Amino acid sequence: MPEVRVEEVRRFMVESLVAVGAPETEAKRHADLLVHADSAGHFSHGLNRLELYINDIKNGATNPTARPVILQESGATAWVDGCNALGATVGHFCMDVAVRKARECGVGWVAAKRCNHFGMAGYWALQAEKVGMIGMAFTNSAPIMVPTRSKQSATGTNPISLAAPAGNGDSLVLDMATTAAAMGKIEVLIHKGEPVPPGWALGPDGKLATDPQVAFDTSRLLPLGGFEETSGYKGFGLSTMVEVLCSGLSGSNATHNVPPWTHNQTESPNMGQCFIAVDPERFAPGFTTRVADCLHHYRNLEPVNPALPVLAPGDKEKQSAAATQHRGTIIYPQRQIDVYARVAKAIGIEPMKIHSA
Repeated sequence: MPEVRVEEVRRFMVESLVAVGAPETEAKRHADLLVHADSAGHFSHGLNRLELYINDIKNGATNPTARPVILQESGATAWVDGCNALGATVGHFCMDVAVRKARECGVGWVAAKRCNHFGMAGYWALQAEKVGMIGMAFTNSAPIMVPTRSKQSATGTNPISLAAPAGNGDSLVLDMATTAAAMGKIEVLIHKGEPVPPGWALGPDGKLATDPQVAFDTSRLLPLGGFEETSGYKGFGLSTMVEVLCSGLSGSNATHNVPPWTHNQTESPNMGQCFIAVDPERFAPGFTTRVADCLHHYRNLEPVNPALPVLAPGDKEKQSAAATQHRGTIIYPQRQIDVYARVAKAIGIEPMKIHSA
């Protein structure tokens, strides 16, 4: 598959967003978010999402020049209007507020309405971890999860993320959809021409889908855990927990009222998001030492297959990021490169250059 230099990917993303009206500062912030996802191996939330962001701006669903505002606050909390700004604009604003309040009160809790897609949830949790705090981030989404016993989609991928510092640059990072897999991963399978793994999605007949295009068009993802017999109701329950923290606190649309995210969307999704920062220094001394001890214990458990060591949450992404940095390139399917060549022509910018070794 083709490889593109990381800086070339970033250049293309920034120029794409600027070409459709985003200020350069916000375009760079959003590009950093997308490059982080691709570098960490979460291709569902990187370049794969750029065309949708471009179309949202062109169609008026996103206002790239908007700035979020605080509607109400206390010492430790804030209620924010995202004002339909870019996801990275809202994410940075809200987590910055949460960190500031955590420095003052020990905990900062921010709920925001009128939000757009904010990319990889773990990216926002990491913004707090970088300054020595526990970070958490949540968002609701369009209704693409089929609740246990239902024929219809009603809740979303509604991801959960937490990042905790462990000292010496190490950390524990959890970033997971509450569906068996995010819809973006099915989109990546379409680009690769690969089948959907069992247990990810249902087709229009209510049976497991193997064709990624069928799974995408039907939009009926199974909850984390799959069917009722394999505890899928737990994934459904986690999705509803995120709903309470996001739409419940912010006053945004609940997931079942969020419009589907399409290339022709003109309506603002008014999604809800939640950002939390916790200062561990306000609790028992030695927090990072204890987290580091947990990570060491997990990583040194005897594996079933010696060739596949046990990984702590976040290790796989760190390994992918290290490999990306070593290569200096990101590897994409040829079909995805072709899609963005057409996008570049349509918005009048230079297409991505393929790296030649």
